[in-house]
Amino acid sequence: MKKSEWSDRELEELFMQMPKIKDHRNPRDIYQNLSLKRRKTKTWLLPSLATAAALLLFFILVPKLMDGANSSSDKQAKITSFNKETKDADQKKNSTFALNKGESSSNEKALSGTPKNEVMATSTVKTAIYASDVGNGKVLTYWIPDPQGQILIPVSTVVAKSDNESWLTLYNENMANLKEEEWGLTDFYPLNVTMSVNSDNTTIQVDVPINHQYGHGSTNETSFINVLNKDISSNSDIKKVKFSTNGEPGIELGNFGNKQEIDINLEKNHGFFFYYPTGSDVPFLTPSTTTYSDINKALDAMKTDQTELGLTGSLSPLLPVSDVSIADKTLVLSFKGNTTLQDNQMTVSAFEALLLTAKEFGLEKVVVKDSPILQLGPFDLTKENQVPVAPNLRSIQ
Repeated sequence: MKKSEWSDRELEELFMQMPKIKDHRNPRDIYQNLSLKRRKTKTWLLPSLATAAALLLFFILVPKLMDGANSSSDKQAKITSFNKETKDADQKKNSTFALNKGESSSNEKALSGTPKNEVMATSTVKTAIYASDVGNGKVLTYWIPDPQGQILIPVSTVVAKSDNESWLTLYNENMANLKEEEWGLTDFYPLNVTMSVNSDNTTIQVDVPINHQYGHGSTNETSFINVLNKDISSNSDIKKVKFSTNGEPGIELGNFGNKQEIDINLEKNHGFFFYYPTGSDVPFLTPSTTTYSDINKALDAMKTDQTELGLTGSLSPLLPVSDVSIADKTLVLSFKGNTTLQDNQMTVSAFEALLLTAKEFGLEKVVVKDSPILQLGPFDLTKENQVPVAPNLRSIQ
């Protein structure tokens, strides 16, 4: 507060100049009047003030108490709703990764076509296609680029077929039904081509339109050539592709130049790794980009990640494989020490990666000796297990 600029002497002179005020009442009368006012205040004013204060507090507090009760009720309702939503979400999550019955076999199943498939908590399923799943259908495998265009992911399905339908007819008819983006892969199909087989069934003619997109960028060109090679070699015995553009021989590819034809090569001797699309807890079983001279080297490689390609090791620590040998197209192995295998979906997927790798090296069965568990999901480890027909079963019907 600002200090006064008046001195004591100036204030005294100022007060002396003010007019004098005199009260001619008797001091006793003044005292009686004051006493009367004080008594009146005590007898009726204070209770009135107390009542008014109580009413004021009532009107102030009651709305707050009601709001508080409503808030507690709303909060409890929100908690109840959240718990229900969480329970529903968990139930939905646990049912997402499921197999559906197909038309041709009671054992034919397909994985849910969503990129956010998650591991079931209470049951395990096969993710590949086996001979018993095919029935009278036809297995088709499409190789789909990952979002970075570094690797190709094989996705397989079983489709119904009639006696007069060729594999190429079924391939052309069904590639438009692929759900690449839902699976977390690149939207690559249907191919912008016309494909036909020559009369001796040894060569496929691939014709592209003039404005085709496959000559734009090295990644696009490489993916196109590799997809054709893997799709054709996985689904047929065709050995050559001839290109044409709007009926004229050849196709123009920036980095490859003008291509007239390519040979189809079926590559083997890969190890199978895990590839996790964004948002998914269930991996695609994916072959390595490199090949190995024998299955022992492939199994060793499968114990570590290939981070530069986005691939995760499929064996360690899920399946610590040891004592590997081969007899009569059968892979015989055991698990290290007193290993405790977990009977869950990830271990089942690891075992399927092992089966698919055995197939890569021309083997037909896998036998596990002295397994710490007798049953691994759908696999009976006391018996021989057949290698799959194709990896990564998905339904496109």
